[in-house]
Parts: sequence; structure tokens; C-alpha cells
Amino acid sequence: MNIVLSGIKPTGVPTLGNYLGALKNFVKLQNEMTDYEFFMFVADMHAITIPEDPKTLRTNIKNLAAIYLASGLDKDRLTLFLQSEVHEHLELGYIMQSITYMGELERMTQYKDKVAKQVTGVTSALFTYPALMAADILLYDAKYVPVGEDQKQHLEITRDLGNRFNNRFGNTFQIPEALVTKVGAKIMDLQDPTKKMSKSGDPLDKGCIYLLEPLNIIKKKIKSAVTDSETRVYYDKEKKPGISNLMTIYSVITGLNYDEIEKKYEGKGYGDFKGDLAEIVATEIGGLQERFNAIINSKELDEILDQGRERAEILARKKMLKVYHKVGLGRF
Repeated sequence: MNIVLSGIKPTGVPTLGNYLGALKNFVKLQNEMTDYEFFMFVADMHAITIPEDPKTLRTNIKNLAAIYLASGLDKDRLTLFLQSEVHEHLELGYIMQSITYMGELERMTQYKDKVAKQVTGVTSALFTYPALMAADILLYDAKYVPVGEDQKQHLEITRDLGNRFNNRFGNTFQIPEALVTKVGAKIMDLQDPTKKMSKSGDPLDKGCIYLLEPLNIIKKKIKSAVTDSETRVYYDKEKKPGISNLMTIYSVITGLNYDEIEKKYEGKGYGDFKGDLAEIVATEIGGLQERFNAIINSKELDEILDQGRERAEILARKKMLKVYHKVGLGRF
């Protein structure tokens, strides 16, 4: 059995960056990798490494589960579940902590960023989250994990821990490989194209497009995106980060490469390009919103999550029995 696995934290509101960099790519991979089973989960345990309002978190969990399905994933080839409903994630996460070194955790980018920003009350869960993340992946012997260019470090520590466990206790886990997207892996902020689009949840944030916000607002944000003084449409990430970011969005949605986009807008200015892109994005997100509204309060959503939990539990329990035996836990 070959498994492609990925999880998304239900923090903030999912953005166009999440959709183009992850969700749309999952659909593409699922269509191409017909011999693979796709495990997608809502990483709700990871969400509480920072303070979260319980009601808001519960809403975000439900919305994200529905967005997974609304993105176009084939539910008949999908195991969709909530991380917190499969307790083996936490069990294996603790065992992974027992073989993880402090120095490895201190080097992790997310933890270092929080410390550098001097965020008050950095939790121990945020410090040890890579061990739980490794458990999320290793628990199902995932062969591939789709990641963006900036997420490779996360998978590397998972590979390190999987190899360490196998070397210490005998072959137990498949070591996962990364599936890195070349286009659309990183969508940048529309007002500051030097930083990644972030799902802060602020509806007034003009640099971020949220998947569930009104389409007229989405169009306005595209049209007001920061570019540069030059008006010719061409890709140059270093000299023209703003227009290059917009071209990436255009490319991922339409399937046109950068050369084809440049040729299409030869002799035209940014106004024509951004006007067209606004309609393209609104049409894409409009379709997602229609599917989302059809499923968010349906019985089907709960049924799919129930089936996903049951499928995940079978594999997770089988793996944990093997792990416990290998490490010497349980009744003699």
C-alpha cells in the first residue's frame, strides 16, 4: 500500500496561498497518482501549541474539513480525518519525543522564530511539535509528503527520527520522501511580496486573500496588489517580486507557463493583466465556495470524517502495537 499524506493546521482562515500551494496541488497529485491512497487530516492538535479560542478553533476545524472536499479531492480515494480523533498520533508523538534531542528541536525554524520575536509564553508543545509531526507521518508509513520549498526542514527531522528508530529497534517505519511543488509552492503577500501570504484571519488585510471572503473583495485585493513602476508583464522574482507573485498565481490556476503569460500580455500593461487575474481568481474561488456551501452543514461531511477516522484507526492501532513491542512497552 502506497500512501501520500498531508495535514493542515486549522489556525486562522485558509488563504489563496494555502489553496494554490497545497490544496490544489493535492488534487493534481491525486489525479496523477492513481495507484496511491491519499490521507489528509486536519492537524487540530498542532493548533493548540499557541492559545486558541475553543469556539473559533471548532469552527476552523469544520471549515477546513469542508474546504478539503470543496477543493476537488475525490472523496472515494481519500481518507479524511481529524488528528485529535486518532489517539495513536499522541502516543507515537511521545515515543518520538523520547528519541529526539534538544538540539534538534532548538534548531527548528518555527520555534526559533517565536523565540526571536520574544513571544510571551512560548509553550513546551511548540518546542516539541516536530516529534508529533513525525508521528503524524510515520504512523501510516507514508511514502510521500507534499511540501513547499520552505517546509523541507520539517520533513527532514521526520526522516531522521524514522531512521533513528529503525536503527535502534529494527525496521519499523517507512522513511517518507518529499513531493516538492515547483510552481505555486509559495504564494506571497499581495502588499509585501517579500513575505509569505499568512492566514492571520484579518479581513482588512489587503495582502491576503481568504478563501471564504466575498468575491468582490477578492477582486479588489488583486487589482490593488503591489507591483512596480515598470508596466511590462514578465517574470523576474528578484527585480519584480510583485508582478512575479501575481504571475505565479495566474500560472497555477490557468496552467499557462510564464513565457505564455508574457506573450499573452505583450504590449499590454499591468491594468489589463490584474483585471484579468482578478476575474480568474474570483471564478476559481467562487467554484470552491459553491462546493463548500453545499457540504459544510451536510450529513455527508460527518459521514466522510467518520469513515476516515475508522480507516486511520485501523492502520494506526496496528502500527502502535508493533511500536510498543519494539520498544519494550506493555505487559511482559
